[in-house]
Amino acid sequence: MSLITKAIKGTQDTLPENSGELRFVESTLADIARNYGFREIRTPVFEHTELFDRSVGDTTDVVQKEMYTFNDKGGRSITLRPEGTAGAVRAFLEHGLFNEPSPYKVFYQTSCYRYEKPQAGRLREFHQFGVECFGTGDASEDAEIIALADEIFSFLGVKGLELRLNSIGCPECRKDYQKALYDYFKSHEDELCETCQDRLERNPMRILDCKGESSELLDNAPVVLDYLCDDCKEHFEKVQKYLKAMDISYTIDPRIVRGLDYYTKTVFEFVSTDIGAQATVCGGGRYDGLCSELGGKDIPALGFGMGMERLMLTLAAQGVELPKEQPPELYIATAGEAASLKAAAIVHNLRAQGVYCLTDTVGRSIKAQMKFANKVHADFVAVIGVNELNSGTVNLKYMPTGEQQVITLQQLEDEFDSIAIQKSVANLTDSMDAEDLKGVDLSGIIRGNMGGNH
Repeated sequence: MSLITKAIKGTQDTLPENSGELRFVESTLADIARNYGFREIRTPVFEHTELFDRSVGDTTDVVQKEMYTFNDKGGRSITLRPEGTAGAVRAFLEHGLFNEPSPYKVFYQTSCYRYEKPQAGRLREFHQFGVECFGTGDASEDAEIIALADEIFSFLGVKGLELRLNSIGCPECRKDYQKALYDYFKSHEDELCETCQDRLERNPMRILDCKGESSELLDNAPVVLDYLCDDCKEHFEKVQKYLKAMDISYTIDPRIVRGLDYYTKTVFEFVSTDIGAQATVCGGGRYDGLCSELGGKDIPALGFGMGMERLMLTLAAQGVELPKEQPPELYIATAGEAASLKAAAIVHNLRAQGVYCLTDTVGRSIKAQMKFANKVHADFVAVIGVNELNSGTVNLKYMPTGEQQVITLQQLEDEFDSIAIQKSVANLTDSMDAEDLKGVDLSGIIRGNMGGNH
């Protein structure tokens, strides 16, 4: 395969066969986020490099090894976003959104870019669903953010995820912890990799996030929870109280520090055992100092990021069935130019009514058109030829049952929507007994399951 017809390493295409499932998941995430008061924000795909240096942290793997950074034609250093939070915070500050009522909540679904070794669940171009909440430092919001992620997984039917929770304290109590880490790792300096030897002098907490160090070395390191100040302890305990009140189970994992430097206090991860090494499907926490670090006011904030590729991998690994692309509701086969013109007018008007319908534009024979209608799983098929044009009637076939009815061409154009719903309701009720049907809103079910925007 030649270079120009092969996707760049670390990227992938989403084909129409899978886009229906992905779109369902994306719309589900957006709908649940809106129920929690979040509104959508969209930020540019690239930002000034300094934004990520200052927010993500220049001792992190993301900044040191993974960012796509280049100089533009004006000589400015530009970076493709490696994560979504920094851009959202920049937009929050730039547009004075801190003047709006608090808390100010946004969500986004965006592409991100990191230069790292591609593997299952880890691509160089990947997609992230994220939420950010500005203007509240209360622990109840930490729990609510976690509850939002938990509800997403529950709604989608994801099983076996473990919520891991930790607190990494505030800048004040972290000073003592950083010193304890420094003393510990300094005594084992010869065991550290070259990167971590550099981190030791600049930010020893980053060593805990290194995948190359021995587990024994990391397991014996000082634990951050032993160094929390009274305020951070109280905050962490309150988060747990709210999670228990909402019946959300969790495990305290003092080794979670997250891979980005802007986190403070609460950090958390939802971890899966079904997708191999890249097990974190969602991660986040509080970043109370980031707004001021980027030149804004001292505004508490928190959020999470959810990797879409990892989420889809987890759903697939667990055999979760997602809605696929809906098939056409109607296919009109034609014989001759006059019939083709009539079909073009009918489908044009039906599409304006929100009906997903097709007609032949290739010049196939009637036999080939019927094969095509079967291949695309059309719900209804109508054939228009000379006889139908002369009589003004058409035979409408409901493909799932083979049932046919004769209607006028005008009915096909004006009343197809109601005919389709009636037939679908009848088909549904045939498969359900009377007890099942009690209290069921059939029209809602049918309209939700049909292809068009009724």
